[in-house]
Amino acid sequence: MLFRKACCISAVLSLSGLAVLLVLDRQRPLLSKQQRRQTQKSREGDFLRDHCRSLAEQDRAFIWGKHFHTSFRKSFSCKDYVASSHYLTKTLSAEEAGFPIAYAITIHKEFGTFERVFRAIYVPHNVYCIHVDKKAPDRYQQDVKKLVDCFPNAFLVSKAEVVIYTGITRLQADLNCMKDLLRSTVQWKYLLNLCGQDFPLKTNKEIVRKLKKFNGKNITPGVPLVDPYTVRTKYSFKPCLGDHDGEYPIQMLSTMYLKSEVPHNLTLYRGSSYVALTRPFVEFIFSDERALNLLEWSQDTFSPDEQYWTTLNRIPDVPGSMPNATREGGLRAIKWINGTVGKCYGHYKRDICVYGTGDLEWLLSGTQLFANKVELETYPPTVECLELAVRERALKESEIPVEPSWYL
Repeated sequence: MLFRKACCISAVLSLSGLAVLLVLDRQRPLLSKQQRRQTQKSREGDFLRDHCRSLAEQDRAFIWGKHFHTSFRKSFSCKDYVASSHYLTKTLSAEEAGFPIAYAITIHKEFGTFERVFRAIYVPHNVYCIHVDKKAPDRYQQDVKKLVDCFPNAFLVSKAEVVIYTGITRLQADLNCMKDLLRSTVQWKYLLNLCGQDFPLKTNKEIVRKLKKFNGKNITPGVPLVDPYTVRTKYSFKPCLGDHDGEYPIQMLSTMYLKSEVPHNLTLYRGSSYVALTRPFVEFIFSDERALNLLEWSQDTFSPDEQYWTTLNRIPDVPGSMPNATREGGLRAIKWINGTVGKCYGHYKRDICVYGTGDLEWLLSGTQLFANKVELETYPPTVECLELAVRERALKESEIPVEPSWYL
């Protein structure tokens, strides 16, 4: 009898406990699908944050795969995509609002990497022109258009080029975007050109403050064009079929025909293809006879984008010029195969390091604005750790209330 009473009491207590849990559970507000996704994202962010901190401090950490998935192929509308993929939808400070930046981005592959780059640099008061190589697959071009159409301050270039690596069309792709950006209603202060594998190392506010320090000067790192690089402009080059299985099936080869003298007796310089240009300088290149003639003369040179900007910026009377400039600016963090900045922990492609996780400490401790190069599919944690670090700094320095969807 006592045993039977004990069982009954135990059963009653169990049912009472279950009833209490059910009551408490009903009192708990139901989470929407978006909230549940956000909670999952937060857990993924916490997991990644700890591992990224270890990697940046060069401690051992095992991590692989992608943790910050976007909703590009799942969203039914642009509104859903922008919110669920954690884009910044408001300007975070008055300083940034007063200093809009224009971006010219040339791409031809790796949509996933480009999407992460775009998300990392996107703010609603800047303006973005995207140039997709006309040789890119149709699906790739369609995906880029679908993404860009979700943002009122982003657009595809009005005239796309068949880009030939080291040929004039690489420079022309940037020029086409620059001409379009001058027509934008956004009164940008500086223009930055990127490729789809340039990942930001600084927040938008940090980029603004670095550009402000140049006080209206163009940033075109470069040095005088000397041997053995003079062959690039001494002879005429033409496009020829190359390796059909390679990334660049058309290549520029020398004809061994001597070129004419440089127009206007300009002194040629060699430097980076990636620059920071003031609005008056961009206006100048489409109207000044020297700029127009140099562009025409450069049509059959090798890698004219590495000579054009830095040569024009050394002319004393050009807007924002720096006649005595050398390599200052710190726009790109690059590890060349024969460089002196340390080991590449990823792998080299065309003599440039594609960054692995071992490169994070060097990248995050530097002063450069962008890391060249990253590949999401090859080294996912490198991209996501950089993305997390930049986003967290941006939200920390925000002057407006941070919205939950902005957290990765």
